[in-house]
Amino acid sequence: MIKLISFNNCPFVQRVMGALVTKNVAFEIEYIELNNKPQWFLDIAPNGQVPVLITEDKTVLFESDAIVEYLDDKYAPIEDLTPEQRAIDRAWSYQASKHYMPQCGTMGSKDKETFETRLANLSKAFAKAEGKLSDSLFFKGDYISNVDIAWLPLLHRAAVIKDQSGFDMLDGFPKVQKWQASLIESGLAEKTVPQDFVATFSGFYLKNTYLAHVMNGTEAECAEGRCSTDSSSCCN
Repeated sequence: MIKLISFNNCPFVQRVMGALVTKNVAFEIEYIELNNKPQWFLDIAPNGQVPVLITEDKTVLFESDAIVEYLDDKYAPIEDLTPEQRAIDRAWSYQASKHYMPQCGTMGSKDKETFETRLANLSKAFAKAEGKLSDSLFFKGDYISNVDIAWLPLLHRAAVIKDQSGFDMLDGFPKVQKWQASLIESGLAEKTVPQDFVATFSGFYLKNTYLAHVMNGTEAECAEGRCSTDSSSCCN
């Protein structure tokens, strides 16, 4: 059985898990500590980052884009595509994956000004998707594609932020909000994160951040520069 190496709050791993779950590929997962990576992991991971996928023949794969493409090559693709369609899907998937870390930075912002500046940049990605989406449930129709799986971490994390703090990162993008709701209702989000994801995620982004003050109704203090600057619980 293939093995996936992760830590429990990684959007890149969630994307890989989304592909595995959607393809019904059996796998086991091992979680490591982000701030205390074991030596055996550093010995096999060229960039020292997750995800790492160990294939059945013990080949070590890294970089989420490469892993997702491998899964399409190795197992039955989610849909039959021409080379041109596959390239377009990869391009739209990249529009998501290149914004995973900017979303982390936005959510981890300590003050209102930084948060709003970062959110404005992040929103450009949502605006691109808004202009492309139709009235279907998912990005390409009424079925989940590789593009949906790539956008899942962004949309899922935005949903958790809204549920926990009341702040909607997708405000002003009704088609993206509908798409987000469809993905959440599909059950794929909860199948691609650990059971304690919300608690762990909240520990990163809803403690000692601007969003924590939004959640607790103390935005004024943060705007006046009285937010805590302790970043020990944040990933960025």
